[in-house]
Amino acid sequence: MTDTPNDRAGLPVRVGIEGELAFVTLSRPDKHNGIDFPTLKHLVAAAESLRKNRDVRAVILHGDGPSFCAGLDFKSVLSQPLQLATGFARLWSPTANLFQRATLVWRDLGIPVIAAIHGSCFGGGFQLALGADFRFATADAKISVMESKWGLIPDMGGTVTLRELVPIDVAKELTMTGRIVSGIEAKSLGLVTHVSEAPLEDAKKLAAEIAARSPDAVAAAKALLQHAWNGGEGEALSWERRFQRRLVGSKNQRIALKSGLEKRAIPFLPRTRR
Repeated sequence: MTDTPNDRAGLPVRVGIEGELAFVTLSRPDKHNGIDFPTLKHLVAAAESLRKNRDVRAVILHGDGPSFCAGLDFKSVLSQPLQLATGFARLWSPTANLFQRATLVWRDLGIPVIAAIHGSCFGGGFQLALGADFRFATADAKISVMESKWGLIPDMGGTVTLRELVPIDVAKELTMTGRIVSGIEAKSLGLVTHVSEAPLEDAKKLAAEIAARSPDAVAAAKALLQHAWNGGEGEALSWERRFQRRLVGSKNQRIALKSGLEKRAIPFLPRTRR
């Protein structure tokens, strides 16, 4: 695996490249990868660095140690009153704050993002996983919208992502109770895509399957569905036309057409969409 400049010992988030696949690893295993201010900043920086790499075809989010991410590290965050005050002030801002950007930035990438979940996946950690396009979880993973335990609500983009996955009554129940569900129950509720004995390995397999398609078509499909999913029929059809105009006759579309007609794999060019 080739390390990026972000992949340095001691950082809370590591980024590594293996061929066309990027790994973004939460690296505070002794804290169950609890989220502190440096973690938030490095998550955003990792996504931005991958946005510029047109050769990467997919990203896998996962955690070192016993858990994916146990949520906000309150002890660390409360020990930094100046940053905490700044973060609190941002609640009055009309734009996304650092906490929200750290999870939603993954939706803006022109490549699929896959979360591999094991152990605890609570609160902000769960909202990070929801920011991915796909989620693989072990059967015994512990998953929770846990903010109500602390007298809070999910405020890291959870309202954007939850509404795409579950009915409002399910979202309300999970948010109001903070109930912990297993990977199996999470799958039955629609919170995770697949239950897996080896989430990281299965995430790699899905990434490889997607990488066999045109990177421009994959990027357009991700953007199309995110833009059109909750809109009206006319809006959805408009987005279809817009993205199809970008693809028809493009270099990678012609490569895909030739590959299909000749029944052989022809390498694609780097993606054109960030």
